[in-house]
Amino acid sequence: MESALNRFALSFQRNWLLVLVAILLLYSGLPILGPVLKSMGFERAAQVFYQPYKAVCHTYGFRSFYLFGEKIAYSRAEFDQRSGIDTASVQGLFDARDFQGNAAMGYKIGICQRDMAIYPAMALGGIVFSLMRRRMTMMPWWLFLLIGIGPIGLDGFSQLLSQPPFNNLALFQLIPYRESVWQLRVITGALFGFSVAWLIFPLIAGSLADPEPQPAGSRRS
Repeated sequence: MESALNRFALSFQRNWLLVLVAILLLYSGLPILGPVLKSMGFERAAQVFYQPYKAVCHTYGFRSFYLFGEKIAYSRAEFDQRSGIDTASVQGLFDARDFQGNAAMGYKIGICQRDMAIYPAMALGGIVFSLMRRRMTMMPWWLFLLIGIGPIGLDGFSQLLSQPPFNNLALFQLIPYRESVWQLRVITGALFGFSVAWLIFPLIAGSLADPEPQPAGSRRS
């Protein structure tokens, strides 16, 4: 048993980057099977690729991409009009979360637009790191905050705080109401995902690196 665990640990140490990139691509690719299966009439099978992601993503229909319909994305106003859901209400937000599309609008991908950018961008960062491993050092923290956290934080929080219930608080009433657009969600998500990869993959590589060989005859303290 110990020998098998040692072989597994050694294999992971050698192939960890390939494993993580594969997991990221799988995680971001499986939600696409939901709309594919729904379009083919396999409703129950489609739920396998919809329901689990609701535990980790809001999956709002007005902040997600669509396949096999008139458009790949709908603004919040368009979504309300086309779906008949009033997303200004609490119940409407729950309904928008559960909405999976229809033949006219298309069928919703199982995670939001921003997540559909974050995880593939992290995988791309892993691929870039594998090609530039000897020259790619960890992203400086100030740069991570500037291009990784800054844009996604500004876009996400300005949207969040400008809408109910936060815009009912005096502290946030000066923030004009806004709903982001899919292009901004993709750009900020991709910047965040690639920045996270640039930050953590060099750290992981350093922690898993083989220790430097000790001179023959040296003693451990």
